[in-house]
Amino acid sequence: MSRLLKAFMQPLCKSFAFVIFLTLTGSLIFSAPSWAASASLGVSNGHLTPCPASKNCVVSQNGDRTHAIDPITYNVDRDTAQKALLKVLTVVPRTEVIEQTDNYIHALSKSRIFKFVDDVEFYLPVDDKVIHVRSASRVGESDLGVNRRRVEQIRLALRELNI
Repeated sequence: MSRLLKAFMQPLCKSFAFVIFLTLTGSLIFSAPSWAASASLGVSNGHLTPCPASKNCVVSQNGDRTHAIDPITYNVDRDTAQKALLKVLTVVPRTEVIEQTDNYIHALSKSRIFKFVDDVEFYLPVDDKVIHVRSASRVGESDLGVNRRRVEQIRLALRELNI
């Protein structure tokens, strides 16, 4: 009986060890782009980070033809515009604000099915009535226009609030 149990358990333990190894290795490999993306976020010298060459990013500052999107304009004071933007972000599906300063907002937005993470950034310069925006997928080459549509939906929501 113990021989039978031993013969059964040995391959089972090897299989479990292999599955655990694959899980840990996979999480390290597939998490690396997230760490790399997070390191290049924020405002530097009054500008959001440029988009990478991949087609899964839009930016309102110094973007090329593929990545350029207009900044969001507003007609109220900056604090009111920022509060309205934060309010809009609370209703954007699967989106969470993770960082906020007096002139910068960083949110994470996850895709519905696969839970891919996009970084969505907003920069509100002191001397201009615009909200500069950058929305970028952390992984992949194409987002099928998701980042551009998200920014345009946020723009429309703010317009409906008469911002």
